[in-house]
Amino acid sequence: MLFGKRKQVVKRILIVEDEPLTAFDNENILGDAGYEIVATIDQFNDALEIVGREPIDLILSDIRLRSQHSGIELARAAKAKGVPTLFATGHPYPDAAAIAVGCLLKPYTERQLCKAIECVDRHLQGESVKPPKGLELFLNADEQK
Repeated sequence: MLFGKRKQVVKRILIVEDEPLTAFDNENILGDAGYEIVATIDQFNDALEIVGREPIDLILSDIRLRSQHSGIELARAAKAKGVPTLFATGHPYPDAAAIAVGCLLKPYTERQLCKAIECVDRHLQGESVKPPKGLELFLNADEQK
């Protein structure tokens, strides 16, 4: 379709962030960009419960959470259910490539966040994309073979 809107696979996003201002900003930025925010939460158990009952296209999660569990454990559980995770963190995890689709380093701008989600969407569709500054995309296990 010429001049049509491109196909999106990322429409519904779960935000898991324990910093209230960052969570609020992410929710508003992505909502204004046209994404449906399933929920914005700060607890591992709440996130796991939502992943189990709601259709989610992407989890945007910090690595450090207030609870005893981390975004790393959430990403592992989500991956087992076929839900990709994009880490948004100031504390990169060395083995993130094994469990996440990418990592967006804090601090990031509104534009970087929106571009990162768009790049993840295209990446999940198998397109080759040039990530914006601060975003690292990972190959999934199927792509590495």
